[in-house]
Amino acid sequence: MKIGVNVPNFGPGTDPGVLRDWAQTVEGLGFDLLMLSDHVAITPDVAERYPAPFYEPFTALSWLAGLTTRVRLGTTVLIAPYRHPLLTARMAANLDALSGGRLVLGVGVGWARQEFAALGVPFERRGRLTDDVLRDLREAWADTGAYGDRRIPVWIGGNSDAGVRRAVRYGDAWHPLRCTMPWLREGADRLRAAASEQGAPVPAFAPRIALRLTPSPVDGPERLAGEGTIDQIMDDLDRLRLLGADTVVLDPYHGDPSETSRPQPARRALATVAAHLSITEQP
Repeated sequence: MKIGVNVPNFGPGTDPGVLRDWAQTVEGLGFDLLMLSDHVAITPDVAERYPAPFYEPFTALSWLAGLTTRVRLGTTVLIAPYRHPLLTARMAANLDALSGGRLVLGVGVGWARQEFAALGVPFERRGRLTDDVLRDLREAWADTGAYGDRRIPVWIGGNSDAGVRRAVRYGDAWHPLRCTMPWLREGADRLRAAASEQGAPVPAFAPRIALRLTPSPVDGPERLAGEGTIDQIMDDLDRLRLLGADTVVLDPYHGDPSETSRPQPARRALATVAAHLSITEQP
């Protein structure tokens, strides 16, 4: 099982130097994947959670590709209806080629009504539009002369039943976000059931979980996977491995934009996880 990190590419504390430090931290600690979020118009509903400056993911990942050599680069998640599918196909294929085949394209339907309105995209049709984009991406990439011949992994975000079905139809992996361990266990069952219903292969399971390291255990039914002591976090990772997770993405951002001005606790938590992963993987 591979481990990735969701890096904040937004907020008052984020600038090119901070992004460079994040990339060096993630790659230097041995993590497999660095992922960024996506927003285009920082409308009030977006700014409440993810304020400006917001570094557009294709642009930022292209720059980070030149600052790294090994770590894979991805989106968690690109909001599919915001861009024409041929534009997305071109940018993704170019980024993948320029990075040496390191792109993972995570895709979702989006949630910010005001942002959809600012971009002139009908919010009520976002699910159908996402399906159309995913279908058109596959059709475009079939032209290997224009887009290259590497199959870019497409992860489908979305915790709903529609998201699970979409992952089976169009995705290489299902990428649910920030859930409890019981929910993830049930979700893995839902994924297999949806694949069986559609007569399709089961996509890979690649959840994004929280990373909140605490000195004492976190208890209760609302505890998110990835919250608690290092023993709890490592146990969650072991359980996800047993559920068949191909990749787990750790998300150290917890919704307070001021966190972006003090990234050191998140980086220390990542270093702690990396050290324990190294210990557990030794023969």
